[in-house]
Amino acid sequence: MAAAGDGPWLDDAAGRLVRPFTVSNGRTRPTVALDLMSQVMATGATPLGYLGPEHTQALELCRVPLAVAEVAARLKLPVAVTKVLLADLVDCGALTTKPPVFHHNPTDRALLEAVLDGLRRQL
Repeated sequence: MAAAGDGPWLDDAAGRLVRPFTVSNGRTRPTVALDLMSQVMATGATPLGYLGPEHTQALELCRVPLAVAEVAARLKLPVAVTKVLLADLVDCGALTTKPPVFHHNPTDRALLEAVLDGLRRQL
């Protein structure tokens, strides 16, 4: 039996009934460069052409700005597949994207050492 709201795509016992790369028609590379932390948001434009159920779900989620990683988690799809779906929506004008903004230098030695120290404490 499918979980509520998932329709025929998920089954409690069998899991996902449609393989993730079927969702993206076997495509593994998005047409738009998207980082895991890139923000995506719906533009309000109506996309032309066919949208699969995952495209529609992604568009609904993106009524508020979300990171690509967050969209993938909520769709329960691999990030590579999610990036292809989001790129389709950007290509048809239904989504806009903004690269992540860092308020620090991600290669700053002090920052990297602090992360390493935190990881060591967890072990």
